Amino acid sequence: MNGLARRATAEFLGTAFLVMAVVGSGVMASRLSPDDAGLQLLQNSLATGAALVALIVALQPVSASFNPVVTLVERALGMLDTGTAVGLIGAQLLGGLAGTVLANAMFGLDAVTFSTHERTGAGLWLGEVIATAGLLLVVFGTVRSGRADRVAFAVGGYITAAYWFTSSTSFANPAVTIARTVTDSFAGIAPSSAPAFVLAQLAGGAVGYVLVRFLYPTLATSAAAATSAAPAADRKVLS
Repeated sequence: MNGLARRATAEFLGTAFLVMAVVGSGVMASRLSPDDAGLQLLQNSLATGAALVALIVALQPVSASFNPVVTLVERALGMLDTGTAVGLIGAQLLGGLAGTVLANAMFGLDAVTFSTHERTGAGLWLGEVIATAGLLLVVFGTVRSGRADRVAFAVGGYITAAYWFTSSTSFANPAVTIARTVTDSFAGIAPSSAPAFVLAQLAGGAVGYVLVRFLYPTLATSAAAATSAAPAADRKVLS
């Protein structure tokens, strides 16, 4: 239980800070560059990618997925039991909402304001499928090839880039998507748009899982050794 509590706390904090980075930098960008949407997106993407690197480096020794899709794929790969996966996903969802509330408060906005930013259409949904599948390839491809020490930089770099090469600006995370419904700011998404985004992310997760199993059917020797050596209660989400 203590191991799960530590991991859930790490997931809660990591997801909260990630969402604060997304929402807070979006508000700051819109205030600093009100007439330049491209510059706003650049500022938002750089802050988010940098925060991801820092948070994964700091929390990876405990737990650092911050993403229900990553956790579900870990369960499918047999890295987690069902109870642990449910606990971590719950912490991610709550952490994301807490992060939005705190970001809103920091910038003098109402703690909770439902977004009016509609994001809908086949192109955006396809963007979320691609963004999420690619994220899983980056995460598990790095880890399963025995380079877990580089996953923070791989994920941060990928998300920064995916802001720009996907039509949806790469939410790629159900917890972050839900959290972004309660801020009517640059980073927000209307509650009516969120379910389709989440479904697209789950579809991308399924595609990513198939690709990971095909490309990396077994752990590299160093990754397998590290996983087997870790205490069962403390095996990381990205191990």
